[in-house]
Parts: sequence; structure tokens; C-alpha cells
Amino acid sequence: MTDFHHALRSLRVWDTALPSFDPASAPPEPLPLFHDWFTAAVAAGQTEPHTLSLATADEDGRPDVRTVMLHDADARGWHFASHAGSAKGRQLAARPEAALGFYWPVQGRQVRIRGHVTTGTPEEAYEDLHARTTGALAAALVGRQSEVLDSPGTLAEASEAAWLRAEAEPDAPAPSWTLYVVEPAEVEFFQGDARRRHLRLRYRRTASPDAGWTRELLWP
Repeated sequence: MTDFHHALRSLRVWDTALPSFDPASAPPEPLPLFHDWFTAAVAAGQTEPHTLSLATADEDGRPDVRTVMLHDADARGWHFASHAGSAKGRQLAARPEAALGFYWPVQGRQVRIRGHVTTGTPEEAYEDLHARTTGALAAALVGRQSEVLDSPGTLAEASEAAWLRAEAEPDAPAPSWTLYVVEPAEVEFFQGDARRRHLRLRYRRTASPDAGWTRELLWP
């Protein structure tokens, strides 16, 4: 066996005490449960619990995935942001559907979300960007996300110029910066179990908006 395979076989999953989860006590809507699980992950010391996997598809239906940061989760949906001209921005413009995946191994928990994607207003995108760090603004001012780069030196020059502008003009706009909101059609909560009796609770939005959500358990 190679070093890779030895390393792979040596790994354990959830080598820690896992929290309990009673699906019968879950709220009628997924958002309050997400807020509870998120704050519990933070309290348990989960590293970067606000990072998530974002899956999209291009015009030909080929899937794509990357890690982004959660910017909010409210009654509208789950928020993240990016440049409209990035790969994900172009894909969402062509196919405004996405799936999100959170994984918090410190508690053996996952949350999966699928739904339609809308964009916020330019004003919301501006407020989102300028509520973040100088580094985030500088990165946004560089732009050109997902374009071909000729050398690390070119990136360094562009980044240095963007940092200087961000520090001199903290209100500088980044017109392509876009706020995206995933309006959930399905939200699944997964609680791992050491004996593999994992609990999966799925919320599905009903056909009638007034009827709210359907809750159902899934086999692991």
C-alpha cells in the first residue's frame, strides 16, 4: 500500500462524543434549527463553521463545486456573495439553482440545502461587502475572479494596488460584487451516530406556500 492509502485507512470518523438529536422536537420550519445547530457548532469549537460547499451547474449541465462563506441565513434564504463574472456567477445566471452543504465534524452534523437562487439589490451587495474586512474589499476590487492568470507576480501587483485603494477609499464600490440568496426548497439535517444509526430529517417546502413545510425522516 502507498503512503496515501495507509494514511487514508488510518483515519477515524467522529472520534468524540456526539450530541443527541430528537427529530420529534424539531421546529416546524428549518431556519430556527439551522440557527441552533450553527451556534452549537461555534460553541463546540468547530473551525470555520461558516464555510460551506456550493454546488452549481454550467450551461451544459456539468456540475461544479467550491467552498464559500455564509453571509447570512434569514427568512429569505441562505446568503453568499461573489463576482457576477466569476464561474459561479455565470453558472447561476444561466441556471439559477444551487445546493449548499455544511459539515461540522466536531458534532457529526451536516446540513444540506437545495433551492432557487436570486440576487440581492446593488445596495445590499454594497452593504454586504463594506461590512467585511479591508482585505475582503481589496480582493473584490482586484476582481477578474476565475480568469486565466499569467503569473503570481501579476496577481501580487494587482493585489497591492487594490489594498492601497481599499485603505484610501474604504467606501470604494466593486460593481460586479453580487449578493446571492438560495431560497430553500429542501433542507436536510444529518446527525451522525457512532453505531451508524444516523438520523436524517428532511424539510420539503409544500406546493402551497401557506402550508409551510413537510418533515420526514430518511434512512441513513
